[in-house]
Amino acid sequence: MLSGVLFVCHANLCRSPMAEYAARRLLTGQPVTVASAGTDAVEGLAMHPYAAAIAAETGEDPASFRSRRLLPEHLTGAVLVLTATRRQRSICTALAPAALHRTFTLRQFGRLAAAAEPPPDEQDDPVRAAVAAAALARGRLQPAPGDADDLRDPVGGTPEDFRRCAEEIDRALRPLATLIGTAG
Repeated sequence: MLSGVLFVCHANLCRSPMAEYAARRLLTGQPVTVASAGTDAVEGLAMHPYAAAIAAETGEDPASFRSRRLLPEHLTGAVLVLTATRRQRSICTALAPAALHRTFTLRQFGRLAAAAEPPPDEQDDPVRAAVAAAALARGRLQPAPGDADDLRDPVGGTPEDFRRCAEEIDRALRPLATLIGTAG
């Protein structure tokens, strides 16, 4: 069975789809599925054109992407939930309280994964192992200022604003990909 990582943002048009596509690229060869949804998404919309241009750089065609509204079953079915902001993390945990201990902002989890010790042995479920390792690292890190966890929404911005957002996503995902790679 594949482990799932769910990315959540507001409309599922920019940040979470860019994270979904970047994670697919970074986790190639790992037994991990990735998906995305939006807390306030309108079902079936195409990805924002600037986000689609960035997603296309992963080698996949984002033309078939369609937004989806976040449902409780998306959260309960995911092993790891990564949100764009603290507000979206709160919405996720209110929708599915059982997902609390595996729901983080993307930037928060990136810091935890970077500080985590790799699991000692290869694990059957590398994403679960990564979540457990990151949770253990939580006690070794100083709390970050609240806004350090939020990923700014590039909507209304320039292509360069989307590029900066994508680079932040990539920086936050690299420690996760490394941790999953060492666990699997």
